[in-house]
Amino acid sequence: MADVLSYKPRPGEIPTDPGVYRFRDSAGRVLYVGKAKNLRQRLSNYFAPLRTLHERTRRMVTTASSVEWTVVSTDVDSLQLEYMWIKEFDPPFNVRYKDDKSYPFMAVTLGDEAPRVLVTRNRRIPGARYFGPYPKVWAVHETIDLMIKAFPIRTCSDASYKRAMQTGRPCFPGQIGKCGGPCSMTVSIEEHRAMVDDFVAFMAGGDERFTRELTTRMLAASAAMDYEAAAKYRDKLSAIEAVLGKSALVLPADEDADLFGIAEDELAAAVQHFVIRGGRVRGVRALTIEKEIDITSAELVDQVLQQAYGDAQDVPRRILVPTLPDDAAELELWLRERRGKKVEIAVAQRGQRADLMRTATLNAQQALIRHKTRRTTDYVARTQALTDLQEALGMNEAPLRIECFDISHLGGTNVVASMVVFEDGLPRKDQYRSFNIAETTDDTDSMYQVLRRRLAHLDRPEEVDLIDPTTEEVVAEDVGEATVRRKPRFSYPPQLLLVDGGKPQVEAAARALRDAGHSEIAVCGIAKRLEEVWLPGDDFPVILPRTSEALYLLQRLRDEAHRFAITHQRKKRRNDITSVLAEVPGLGAARIKVLLKHFGSVTALRSAEPGQIEEVQGIGPVLAQNIHTHLSTR
Repeated sequence: MADVLSYKPRPGEIPTDPGVYRFRDSAGRVLYVGKAKNLRQRLSNYFAPLRTLHERTRRMVTTASSVEWTVVSTDVDSLQLEYMWIKEFDPPFNVRYKDDKSYPFMAVTLGDEAPRVLVTRNRRIPGARYFGPYPKVWAVHETIDLMIKAFPIRTCSDASYKRAMQTGRPCFPGQIGKCGGPCSMTVSIEEHRAMVDDFVAFMAGGDERFTRELTTRMLAASAAMDYEAAAKYRDKLSAIEAVLGKSALVLPADEDADLFGIAEDELAAAVQHFVIRGGRVRGVRALTIEKEIDITSAELVDQVLQQAYGDAQDVPRRILVPTLPDDAAELELWLRERRGKKVEIAVAQRGQRADLMRTATLNAQQALIRHKTRRTTDYVARTQALTDLQEALGMNEAPLRIECFDISHLGGTNVVASMVVFEDGLPRKDQYRSFNIAETTDDTDSMYQVLRRRLAHLDRPEEVDLIDPTTEEVVAEDVGEATVRRKPRFSYPPQLLLVDGGKPQVEAAARALRDAGHSEIAVCGIAKRLEEVWLPGDDFPVILPRTSEALYLLQRLRDEAHRFAITHQRKKRRNDITSVLAEVPGLGAARIKVLLKHFGSVTALRSAEPGQIEEVQGIGPVLAQNIHTHLSTR
């Protein structure tokens, strides 16, 4: 492969102005759309020597056959043009958005003569104002039922409204007190429009104003001895308080904001979008994002905000994000054009905002885990994953049993390894194994040792137990009806060994297979930073497509092996008194040695009181108390 792309523009040909660029393939399809404050500087990154590029970026530029750009006058214009082109061309190498599900919204049809409120999943009703999304349909219905007690606006269908207005007879929902539109024959169109405006203002976050006004009116009516009116205001106030009671105050009462919690890895991201109005969470929306080209967290936030507000009608005055985009100032101007007022993009760093960001991020992390594991519960997806893996690795058969190995240590100490097993694409936790490594030089040596120990079990003669069918107990000799127990699974050979790491770890694993005489077992490694799949003896990695089921399976194996190794390593640390003591501030290696020599045993040290620990040379009262507290909690 040539190290320079044939369609690379000539030096000085690319302008230094802000603009938007498009990569196209030989058929003219747009592969990627991006924006830049300086087109020459940005595009030069794509035309660097291919060996220096991120693997997925390299795949994009080598798939493309041309690049074109459009110069714009301002950075805000480039934001707008990038958004429009991504919407129009849906480029395969840009991030891809997918709603976790179709969420229900509350919509008010402001474009109608007599607006109605309804529950819908359709976001394209002309002139409608949307609130939500809501996690459940019943939550929207419950909110509407409470709201129309305070703001009795129309709820009936368009057909019922038209029939009622033509005949002069109230619509059926109006007859039973469920519709307060002009079709109920209780209010005029103008009076109803005023109630609709109040309804929308309340839902947009004006709850304090309505509470104060209704309280004032109720007290005034009561003072004037107009108890019937006071009762109506009381009922409306109760309805409003019931709505407000459904959501806790998470930010100051005058706060209108959108908060985005994001969790990501190299291939995907999950977004939790909290809609906060009047200090309360009024809606939550979840998105999953599939990434193709390597992008930073700041660039991801940029893309998320463009997606969220490109067609939005409701832009809040403050947007809280985990990382500030590089072009935050331009984004604020772009959003200001949509809102008509100032918009601030900020990082939630402290106080209530930081607490809420942690909650949103935790939800995003859980959503990302669900997104990545959902495929493993789908039989078709698992079958496709094994087939894709067989083809990508050039195997003669699908790897029905895969074993993945990971090394974990703490600064070179407490070195352990894990082995996790997947059969038919599903984890077999009863067959997981962990290994302690007493002496090693580095991770590759650790990997070699562990694999030699594991592969040795394949050459041992199969052990057989005799089981009495009447008692299901192991017996010493054949009783006639006894049956041979199942084959030990640890001696069952895998079709594929997967190691967590790149080329060095894979070569160590291949050497272990050769030395053990089991070269019939395939081996590969997955490097976490770039999600590359390495095969022994190859100079370049295998790059699996972003949407590949095989890549998701390898990721799941790698992550599970890492989790299991960390769990075992932490358990070992708890049992290692030296490591435990090393966690106490102010306690170094020399003092630890003196402590252990003074008490003679770990048991004696653990049972010692602070006064006894203080007797050791170099241990003061504060340090003694810290040691005692730390040991008593472990």
